[in-house]
Amino acid sequence: MSSPHAHDGQPSGQFALLTQRRFGPFFGVQMLGAGNDNVFKFALTVLVTYQLQLEWLPASLAGLVIGALFILPFLLFSATSGQLADKYPKQVLIRRVKDLEIAIMLLAGWGFMAQQIPLLLGCVFLMGLHSTLFGPVKFAYLPQHLSERELTGGNGMVEMGTFVAILLGNVAGGLLIALPGTGPTAVALACVVLAVVGRLLAQAVPASPATDPQLRINWNPFTETWRNLQLARGNVVVFRSLLGISWMWFFGAVFLSSFPAFARDVLHGSEQVASLLLVVFSIGIGVGALLCEVLSRRHVEIGLVPLGAIGMSVFSVDLYFAASGLPPAQALPLGAFLAQPAHWRVLIDLLLLSLFAGIYSVPMYALIQMRSQPTHRARIIAANNILNALFMIASALIAGLLLHLGFSITELFLFVGLANAVVAGYIFLLVPEYLLRFVAWVASHLVYRFRIQGDEHIPTEGPAVLVCNHVSFVDAVLLMGASPRPIRFLMDHRIFRVPVLGWLFRLAKAIPVAPQKEDPQAYAQAFEAAAAVLREGDLLAIFPEGAITRDGTLQPFKGGVLKVLEQARADGLTVPVVPMGLSHLWGSFFSRIELRGGEPTAMVRPFRRGVWSPVALQVGPALAAEGLTTDALREQVAMLVVSP
Repeated sequence: MSSPHAHDGQPSGQFALLTQRRFGPFFGVQMLGAGNDNVFKFALTVLVTYQLQLEWLPASLAGLVIGALFILPFLLFSATSGQLADKYPKQVLIRRVKDLEIAIMLLAGWGFMAQQIPLLLGCVFLMGLHSTLFGPVKFAYLPQHLSERELTGGNGMVEMGTFVAILLGNVAGGLLIALPGTGPTAVALACVVLAVVGRLLAQAVPASPATDPQLRINWNPFTETWRNLQLARGNVVVFRSLLGISWMWFFGAVFLSSFPAFARDVLHGSEQVASLLLVVFSIGIGVGALLCEVLSRRHVEIGLVPLGAIGMSVFSVDLYFAASGLPPAQALPLGAFLAQPAHWRVLIDLLLLSLFAGIYSVPMYALIQMRSQPTHRARIIAANNILNALFMIASALIAGLLLHLGFSITELFLFVGLANAVVAGYIFLLVPEYLLRFVAWVASHLVYRFRIQGDEHIPTEGPAVLVCNHVSFVDAVLLMGASPRPIRFLMDHRIFRVPVLGWLFRLAKAIPVAPQKEDPQAYAQAFEAAAAVLREGDLLAIFPEGAITRDGTLQPFKGGVLKVLEQARADGLTVPVVPMGLSHLWGSFFSRIELRGGEPTAMVRPFRRGVWSPVALQVGPALAAEGLTTDALREQVAMLVVSP
């Protein structure tokens, strides 16, 4: 497998990826494919809705039928496509899928010119098959070519590109089919040209070796679908993330499918207003997706997921209030619609709820790619596509039922916003890692102005011991925010008595350690638990001073860290030791700087150093555990603490 770390230089920003062969051609291929899907589907919808009168396909059902035919292959063939993407080189599959797209579009082109609607509906199903085959390849390709530091930005670019392609495809499809006399021919030509250009770009996609070439294909879609779902359930965090992404598609589908009726019946706007809603929604998703790299400091930061969920609920609920009680009006053209201030609140709510949906989904995709086993990553993505399709179908059925029961469209938005809060809360309780990372993200972005240097020294895979000075009660929270992976902490048992923070550290499965003289059994259990963390290939963090500093200086290191490393050697593990130094936390609210009854005490004066005070973490290169002493380790940490 090609290593994402084999690329020269520092990880590049998300836009710079477009200039590189490992990403640029692939990005173009996926964007053109998504655009072509939507040119074709929207042109066909307009053709059947406005230009042809078919008894067997009423205009009111055309969009529903076309959408269902496109989604059906995701249910039938996702399991097979996941196996193919794991078994064969991805660049080969991408080229074969684009060959298939050219063949489908040649057939569809003839269908448009001859106005053969049954044939065109068959082509919708085939384009759904084309997308089904491409989906697992697309998301399994990225972690093969992008490092952990680039994965969030790469996923953000792909999500942004997909929604821009959907938007442009819908606009182009509608404009081309409406050309007097030449509409069907123009659509046919555009679809074939997009497919051919996509195939030419596919030729430039670099080699992406198979991750499981010995895999035996199970052609039974039903048993393989079940097997894929079981495979995904093997990793709790990954499986809950699949459900989280599928919920986002449920949430988004309610809004996208409601735009025409919402524009006409609630906003009293013309068809142009319905198009504007789609434009605003697509821009919001794209901007949110691109913001993820900035907000995450170019790591896979799942702490953004709760932030996204909060925004989705807040602004969908506000959309209900913004759209309720608008005065009746005739079908307003776009200019008249925009001239009314009340409508701007609706558009801002729509923009922000979709922006937060982008922030919500991108880290989840990146997490799935990073935490799935490479040998069956594509099959996990296939399981995600199956769940997405099921959730979108459920979305249409539940929305239809609620509207049939007398719910208004605005009440439907309110229902989805409140349901989103319940579903998100449930997921975060099931997988506390999301909540922990959110707390760490808030602390490192909003409470403190947190600057990190050398975080590339934190290993992205395999066991390691992180060693840091202990300045305050929130040191562990800040280290969580700096690491791309979950950290288990070996911590003084007294810190678990602190309100809120104690609950947080228990949620993080921190390991309480008491002095050996005080509780020999708890002491032994703590070090056995620490050894188990390393055996499982995870990160273990230790504060070797044994307690929070009482005067701001670095205290002598105790021997617990060497005991952990000795046990790791006995277990046959080679564990690197990563030194870290926290600076500028002494003097903050959470440090023991205040004297109360002659004792140094923390958390006495809120905002002691104001809001958003600067804090720094410097991470040094990993040290070999062999021959390491506590004095040598303390010296390394001391150099990092005093460094600027």
